[in-house]
Amino acid sequence: MSQESEIAADPEAEAEMEPFVSTTLPKLEPGAPSDSDLMRGIQAEDPDALSQIYDRYNGILKALILRVIHNEAEAEDLLQEVFMEIWNQSKNFSPKKGQPLGWMVTLARRRAIDALRKKKAYLRAEERLQAESEQQPDAWVQNVTETEIHSGDTRVLMAKVISSLPEAQQKTVELAFFYGMSQREIAANTNTPLGTVKTRLELGLKKIYDALKELKDEL
Repeated sequence: MSQESEIAADPEAEAEMEPFVSTTLPKLEPGAPSDSDLMRGIQAEDPDALSQIYDRYNGILKALILRVIHNEAEAEDLLQEVFMEIWNQSKNFSPKKGQPLGWMVTLARRRAIDALRKKKAYLRAEERLQAESEQQPDAWVQNVTETEIHSGDTRVLMAKVISSLPEAQQKTVELAFFYGMSQREIAANTNTPLGTVKTRLELGLKKIYDALKELKDEL
């Protein structure tokens, strides 16, 4: 049995949302389809049913996501992903597992928590990479090659990843890694706003981190 087919309404998620949901549930107009009707429509791949369930509950699900993520833009992106998951996983929903809203709340909560964990893991990795690159940029590369994978493979990978970055990101990463410049020094030397430098370095480091992790996982 797949992991998705085992998803049922999570009592903890429902309990967390109960006070909020009880005061914000939309009032259905006479003759409006029930949640169960809409879920059956989604299972039958009716996009109008998904649109109606979105209009009915996007506010509740976004509020739940925001309670976990605390970022408006990220919450909006996750909300769209949740409704895509509702569409793609609708056949795994069964009334025996609970009400449609409880099931959707569970999906939203799990996706929000997963996103938060990934974000924290990335931030920790970014902090380590940035700290090490500022302290010993050349030694960082050599330490990675010695402790994780063969030195030649890592050097080739690092060169390939860095060279594939957009020019502005590539220059910023090289100044940080190989010249030991701080973000403020890079900003001053390149006549670039500090915020832009931070963004370029963050994006570049993430690509490098993801590439190294992918290679390590393959070995």
